[in-house]
Formats: sequence, C-alpha cells, structure tokens
Amino acid sequence: MKTLFFAVLLVFQIHTANTQTHDSDPLIIGSVATIQSRILNEERKLNIYLPDQYDASRTYPVLYLLDGSMNEDFMHISGLVQYFNLQFGMPETIVVGIVNRDRKSDFTFATDHPEMKEMLPTAGNSENFIRYIEEEIQPFIDRTYPTTGTKYLVGQSLGGLLASEILLKKPHLFTHYLIVSPSLWWDDQSLLNKSGEYLSQHDNKPPYVYISVGGDEHPVMKKMRRNCIKS
Repeated sequence: MKTLFFAVLLVFQIHTANTQTHDSDPLIIGSVATIQSRILNEERKLNIYLPDQYDASRTYPVLYLLDGSMNEDFMHISGLVQYFNLQFGMPETIVVGIVNRDRKSDFTFATDHPEMKEMLPTAGNSENFIRYIEEEIQPFIDRTYPTTGTKYLVGQSLGGLLASEILLKKPHLFTHYLIVSPSLWWDDQSLLNKSGEYLSQHDNKPPYVYISVGGDEHPVMKKMRRNCIKS
C-alpha cells in the first residue's frame, strides 16, 4: 500500500511540474461591475459580457439577464449570444447578468398568504428591485457603454415571475421580453388574474414578447401566455 501511495504521489508531482512549465493565458468571459445601490441600500454586482469585436465607436443592444450570477445563467447565455452571432448573424449584443443576494426576496412581490410567507420568509422586495433596475442599472449601462436603446429582459422561474411583473406594470422598461416558465402561482396567481387589467393600462406595449412553458407546466403558466396573446 505504501508503494502504491508513493507511486501515485510521484506521478502527481511529475504531472504538476510539467504543467507548471507551460505558459497559459487567462480565459476571460467578461467583467464584473459593482454598484452601490441607494435603493437597495447595499452593494450589488453585475456580470458583463462584451462582444468579441467590441468597439466603443459602435452601439449595441443590451440583454439584461435575471439570475445573472456566474454559477447561474450568465455563462451559458453569454455563450449562446456569442454562438448565435457567429453562426446565425445575430447582432452583437452586450449581456448584463444581474447578480442577486436573495432571489426569493428580489423576484417576488408582497403577499398576505400565510403558507407562502412561511415558504419564502424573505419574499416581497420586487418593487424596490424593479426600481433598482430602472433607476440604477439601466442608467449605469447606458452611461458606460454605447447602447442602441434595444433592451432584452430574460427571466425564468422566479426570474420569469419578475419579468412578468415588469411586463405588466412597466412594459416600457424593455423592448423585448423572453419569459420562461414563470412562477405565476405566487400569491394565489394574483399577477396572472390581473394581467388583462394591467395590459389594458398601457398604450405602448413592447414590440416583442416571448413566453415559453413546457407541456407539463402548471396551467397558470399557459394562461399567462394566452392572456398576452389576446392583449
């Protein structure tokens, strides 16, 4: 057993030594920006991907990604944007991954439902989070990077709930909405039940709304899609 142990250790040391003799360059996916949020009263971060041929003299559309941490959706969405640009001619696009500290708080509006309060005790901060997006994130991005005014919002699950709330209450914040499996069961479907009322209050509806639900999803998610189509 001792012989095997030392043999493995020797191989590992040789491999490590060989590895250390080769130069390597860092693989850079994007950059991290820090915002001291006045609205949230805390420091928040953004993960930002710029196109490979980024040129400050040009302007770019911006894709805002909820659940935008490195260990969530930022990596593969940035990869898809790059792939679609190279393979299908998608316009070069800046990706802004919005990082959360507590998505259950950021993505949900207040509820009086006792079971939901017990299930998500920190819930109910979406109003402030939407203000954070509107008053702090978007102005920061527009000041820092050359943008076209085309703004995508992508959210899934609880992020889809927040994207749905923005679509219904403040549709002007984005020009394109991509909503996947939104958690519209929240607060006994109150957002869904008022969706027609909310949509009727806005004359300038966003030009593009994509809502995706799986075949086995809860019926409330499918109802949201139908309501948007009717409106």
